[in-house]
Amino acid sequence: MSQLIACKSKNGIVLAADGKAVDVDMNGNLIELKVDRLHQLSNNAAILNGGAAAGEFMCHSLKQFVYGENLTYVDEIYQAALPYLATEYERFMRKTCEIRPIDPIHQVTFILGGYTKNDPENPFRMYLLWTKRKLPLLDSDEIGTSFSVPRIIKLEHRLHQIVQQSGELDRVITVVRKEMERLAEIDDEVSEPLSYAYITEDGFKQL
Repeated sequence: MSQLIACKSKNGIVLAADGKAVDVDMNGNLIELKVDRLHQLSNNAAILNGGAAAGEFMCHSLKQFVYGENLTYVDEIYQAALPYLATEYERFMRKTCEIRPIDPIHQVTFILGGYTKNDPENPFRMYLLWTKRKLPLLDSDEIGTSFSVPRIIKLEHRLHQIVQQSGELDRVITVVRKEMERLAEIDDEVSEPLSYAYITEDGFKQL
């Protein structure tokens, strides 16, 4: 499993993820893996991957594509990321399904966030990309203020309130960090290493 948390304010974006994934080996046994779920794509954008451990490889591949295409801002990256990740996911599923049937454990979720100078009225953007059961295999939608996977509605509501009151990233980071640490202590499905980052007009910064 994985836990992803993302929040957008007028001052920037905060991203957080745990480092646990599960997969099935060639003998059908469930195995636990440590994965990196937070990936910087450019100085102005980053992506979280949840679900299947293969999402980590897809994000590494996307990062190389973004670099090769010289994409910088989140809106530009989003336009390329959805079809690119859909293709990567289809390739993964075709290979996977040759040896075992489709299973929910193979589903993926991505949260893309970052800054763009192309829209001064809305410079910070977050997008959710998730698995579908039919082509195209990924769909997407823009995220408003905060989102978590799996959903933690109380946390999302609290983050929304903080953003409405002040939008201070320090407060958002503190709340997100405490929640991730709490989950890692009480929930066997959430595990270290825990990763945190924020993105402002000055760029990406991992904590």
